[in-house]
Amino acid sequence: MDLIKYSNPSTWNAVLVLGIIAAMVLGAIYLRRYKIFHKSLLPTAVLGGFLMLAVKLIGVKVGIFHTDSAAYLKINKVLQVLTYHGIAVGFIAMSLRLPNGNEKKGDRLVGPKSGAIIVSSYMIQGLVGLAISLALSYTVMPKLFRASGILLPMGYGQGPGQANNFGTTFETYGFAGGHSFGLAIAAAGYLSACIVGVVYLNYLSRKGKIHREDPEPLAGSVTVDAPDDIEESNASESLDRLSLQLAIVMGIYLLTYVLTLGITKGLGAISAGAEKAVGDLLWGFNFMIGSALAIGVRAIFRKRMEAKPKALKKQDNYLLSRISGLAFDAMIVAGIGSIELEELSGLWVPFLLMAVAGAAVTFIHLRFLCRRVYKGYYNEGMLSMYGMMTGTISSGVILLREIDPQLRTPAANNLIIGSSYAILLGAVMMVFVGMAPKSELMTWITFGLILVYYIVLMLFLCLAGRGKKKDTAPDTEEQA
Repeated sequence: MDLIKYSNPSTWNAVLVLGIIAAMVLGAIYLRRYKIFHKSLLPTAVLGGFLMLAVKLIGVKVGIFHTDSAAYLKINKVLQVLTYHGIAVGFIAMSLRLPNGNEKKGDRLVGPKSGAIIVSSYMIQGLVGLAISLALSYTVMPKLFRASGILLPMGYGQGPGQANNFGTTFETYGFAGGHSFGLAIAAAGYLSACIVGVVYLNYLSRKGKIHREDPEPLAGSVTVDAPDDIEESNASESLDRLSLQLAIVMGIYLLTYVLTLGITKGLGAISAGAEKAVGDLLWGFNFMIGSALAIGVRAIFRKRMEAKPKALKKQDNYLLSRISGLAFDAMIVAGIGSIELEELSGLWVPFLLMAVAGAAVTFIHLRFLCRRVYKGYYNEGMLSMYGMMTGTISSGVILLREIDPQLRTPAANNLIIGSSYAILLGAVMMVFVGMAPKSELMTWITFGLILVYYIVLMLFLCLAGRGKKKDTAPDTEEQA
């Protein structure tokens, strides 16, 4: 009985790509044994992504495969699919995590403030990116896609997932190479996190303002929790704890699909134009819909536990963090590995300008804000936030652990708590990114709206909690 053609290549496409990703990760782990890679603080997943990119380039050059071959195209398609779904699964798992109480210590506004810092960083990156793309399009590069600059916050601030989603969407508006351009920006962000982060760490160390410690290995890109006690979790369930967490996460992702599809079809019944305009945004920002649903499910679970104190809790923060870390690691490797450098021909000038300017303005912006928000742990807060705002949470945690290996400060939790608030505060990005590519006028209007929202966020950060008693905790760096 031959129900499945086991020799059919299409049956094995996904498995082969996952095997390649696994091989790249194992190769990256081996390379990190060497001092040059270990000291660079380059995350293993990022190193694995660059390793995959190098293997692809070498394979094309020596003729192992061709860029127009069916196998090559299928591999890239699977990589893009993994990149797209990885960000949603990761954020759903993060949003399901139960609050651990650290956000209630000290400044009660630290969660909203951290969210505002994250979103204001998106805004300043968007302003700089659009300023560069608009300036080039009116001078030396008249054929440059004017809205391409708004991919800077997608790549730097939100990582390969969103850079992939909207780079691909922009191609439908005429931005040739938009997919690879967005992913290249995201890859440059990781390099910025590591290069700038390491240089700044060494500067502070030489000045005697910090003491760098050699952190113990920590499993999980975004894991800041210890494993839950088995008695306090779902120990009586016949289902494995990890299986239960995956079931909840993927169940919410299924609801995300159903809800997004329902809204899109509903809009299509009203107007085909509305379906096209809003539908692309909804599918591009599916991780935000999934996160919102996850927060709602978390609230339902919490109410149930309050009503029945003896009820076993469904969420396991440690395992949810591990699921999130796995999704983000797969997304990073797949995202960087799917870059087509040939598509960047003619785009190197805006790419390099945005990469350098994005790193510089993000660093300056965060130094200004983190000094005012993270009293008593400024360096920890600033380094972790810079790592996240040019890469992902894993980059922020890696930089943080160089000076806070045991994660004693609230900086690591601020990344996670702040990301939850950033989902709400950053929902307006759906509108901005959707408006920018539609026309030259809409690009300018988007630039103006981003500027206005940036000013609003800065006013909130400067004025929030001003009337309260000042934190007298010693800062970790001399005041400027």
